Amino acid sequence: MNLTEKVIKEQFPFWEKALAQSLPEVSAKTVVVTGCGTSFYLAQTIAVAFNQNGQSAVAVPGAEWAVRPGDYVVDLSDVCVIGISRSGTTTETVQAIEASRKAGMKTIAISCEPDTTILKAADIAVYLATHGEEGIVMTVSASLMLLAGLRMASVKLGSVAEAQAALAAAEAAVPLIKDRTHYVYLGAGPLYGMATEGCLKLQEMSITFSQAFHPLEYRHGPISLIDSQSVVVILYSPETLEDEAKVAREVQALGAHVIGLGGPGDLSIPLSQTGPARALELLPALQIIGERVANQKNMDTAQPRNLSKVVVLQ
Repeated sequence: MNLTEKVIKEQFPFWEKALAQSLPEVSAKTVVVTGCGTSFYLAQTIAVAFNQNGQSAVAVPGAEWAVRPGDYVVDLSDVCVIGISRSGTTTETVQAIEASRKAGMKTIAISCEPDTTILKAADIAVYLATHGEEGIVMTVSASLMLLAGLRMASVKLGSVAEAQAALAAAEAAVPLIKDRTHYVYLGAGPLYGMATEGCLKLQEMSITFSQAFHPLEYRHGPISLIDSQSVVVILYSPETLEDEAKVAREVQALGAHVIGLGGPGDLSIPLSQTGPARALELLPALQIIGERVANQKNMDTAQPRNLSKVVVLQ
């Protein structure tokens, strides 16, 4: 077991602490959730959660919100901006919080490092203690920041044991990924952000070609790449499971292996939660799939190519 796998499997006690942590109330006409990389993909899911619970929200990359907020929100008079940054020093996200506060918007920062730049820049700081051995690839901290964001959006989360069970079940994917070189992640609604995050994890951890799409959108062109080297990871939504299962059967007929989280596939991983809560339940399973693809390529995920733990623009 390498360091990344160890950290993935040891993340759940940190969840328990984050579940008990006091979090601020988000009160504004519009909520903007911003971040970069993994943090932006988490923001996509968190924004959907706010919308589902009756509070208008949008996810915007940090660099975009810092310089062109009017391209994303028409009325900037009553906005709360939530900035997500594991390190707390991500240049674009810090700039987004600083610009928002200067413009008179309410600001909340979420970070997994204490006393960081972004926590000091925001009106309200949320610090989430993460695993001290987490490396460059964001795993535990991603789960924690998603957990906190969903709680702030008033999502009722499932049990930690459910996510542990999904993680354990994902280990059965090993035979399906053997010698496969093309990966696709499909998810809708709050799970689209998790599809993009699963895709990113695979790229970072194993330097493997991967893509992310909404399930039915995938049939409109991108499906042309499917062949016997493909693996399709489908993050099923219960309300659209029937249509998504048709996509699964279609790509299987073209030679792909399907890993179904919450629905049918060559490997079907049971899930208990629905809506945004399902995103948190399946996130560790996506992390371990990335690790297992890296394992078969003999790659050390503690030393991913071209990446650093903190991304700062010079």
